[in-house]
Amino acid sequence: MKKVMLVDDEILIRETIRDCIQWEQEGFIYCGDAPDGEMALNLIEQLRPDIVITDIMMPFMNGLELSAIVRERNPDVKIIILTGHEDFGYARAALRMGVHDYCLKPFRASDLIQLLRGASELIDKEREIKASIDKLKQSELEKIEVSRDKLLNDLCSGFVTTVEAIQLGATLSLDLQARFYAVVISDARTFEDMTIVNTGAASQIEDNLLEQFQQALDRNELIQFKRSRTEICWLIKGETLEQIQHELEIFKELLHINNEQIPTASISIAMGIGSVQERLMNIHLSFLEAVEDMHWRRLSSQNRITLWESISGSMEQYVFLDRAWFVNFLKMGSPSQLSSFIEEYASALAAINWTTSPIGYYILNDLTLEVFRSAKDMYRQWDTPEDTLQQLQQILKSVRSIEEAIQYLTSLTNQFWSWRSQTNDRYGEMLRSVKEYIHANYNNDAFSLQDAAEHVMVSSSHLSKVFSQETGRTFIEYLTHYRILKAMELFKTTSYKSFEIAFLVGYNDSHYFTTLFKRITGMTTKEFKKSGNLDSSLLVMERNDSSEQMIKR
Repeated sequence: MKKVMLVDDEILIRETIRDCIQWEQEGFIYCGDAPDGEMALNLIEQLRPDIVITDIMMPFMNGLELSAIVRERNPDVKIIILTGHEDFGYARAALRMGVHDYCLKPFRASDLIQLLRGASELIDKEREIKASIDKLKQSELEKIEVSRDKLLNDLCSGFVTTVEAIQLGATLSLDLQARFYAVVISDARTFEDMTIVNTGAASQIEDNLLEQFQQALDRNELIQFKRSRTEICWLIKGETLEQIQHELEIFKELLHINNEQIPTASISIAMGIGSVQERLMNIHLSFLEAVEDMHWRRLSSQNRITLWESISGSMEQYVFLDRAWFVNFLKMGSPSQLSSFIEEYASALAAINWTTSPIGYYILNDLTLEVFRSAKDMYRQWDTPEDTLQQLQQILKSVRSIEEAIQYLTSLTNQFWSWRSQTNDRYGEMLRSVKEYIHANYNNDAFSLQDAAEHVMVSSSHLSKVFSQETGRTFIEYLTHYRILKAMELFKTTSYKSFEIAFLVGYNDSHYFTTLFKRITGMTTKEFKKSGNLDSSLLVMERNDSSEQMIKR
């Protein structure tokens, strides 16, 4: 039923038209009336009529002026002009303006009903045509989206050549050309029927996770596509490595939040990040690495769920092991530090009853999976020895005391170091030279990856890739951590002000330095001055670098 509104300055005419027509019986709704065009405008905005019947000659704003404004604001509204014989010239002007029709005074109710039916039929036809056009547009958009998703999926799967990808991308208005590429994949699933004991802290973590994931979905500047019902892939491209790293920050933050959430949360987001590649044809390598990275993280997540179930959801029984601390030691530590580090690290396991509870197994298995994932992440060309993982998990089942747990952690560390030595032999000398060069030039604010690459006579892209793969840190991360470590030493041993220390460690912008300092250490410079505590992970880096220099001598 179409809504009809009447505008006429004579109240008798308004009441006569309103009362002489059986509106609903005729298929219309009489939604209101107004005495002039000015008052009618506000009512039209509120009532949203489909048809407006208006007199021409009215005070304040006449029918033609009203019609012009309504046509501009609401072109779908049909307008019927009421006019006398002496005003017929106005009626013709109204028709040229786009008014639907006119009705000559005096008129019968049947005359007006006939005009209303004609306007109603036209509205129906126009709506039908619009619906057909919208359907065609939607169909075309869906075809384009399907073609776009297929192209991106084929590109990640290695099924198209570089030339084919660029040509097909151009037909879909998809610019695929860039200097660097990386792939991120996620698998998000919700568990609405899961019974959850959701504490305030757990709820906050889950809310943060959902918020960050939505931010990733909303990043229109990144190329993304659905690989399956639950899987989404992002293709990240950029002209510099720094740009790629910046774009990956939101995904790294997602991984961090995901590790913090309780395993029995109502949402599960598995995610993997592939390596940075320099050619379009190598996108599928980054994709495969992202899929494998997600696989290892999912294994770790499943292990944590089993652990959570074994302790019946009681955090009082949960033993916290800092996995990042352990992995950082594997990357940067030395054999001389092994015994003391393992004893300190494993001290948190002393309270476990190894003979009556499986908690210890799941905690160490979780750490083992993280070590294997990190090894795969660091050494991209390394084929994961699944049999080695199975052997370690078999050994884990026989661990029945804190002493045996220490032995296991020692074996796990040595296993990782054997992988590290196999890969480091190839680039060891070059990396030692680069680190020494960093240590000698970190206080130069203009010091860059290009400077270090020229020092060892390789390209900056090659050095960046090797440095990241072999050390587990990007060149910039290593340089930044070393600068912050030196700043911490200066805060502890001198009375220099923050801006002076910032300059001494290579930062001209003291505000940027203090922001960076807090992000890495977790403390402001003032808080650090009061506590005087050095960050353990940074200390591990320096001790290892010192050991390397001693070995070289």
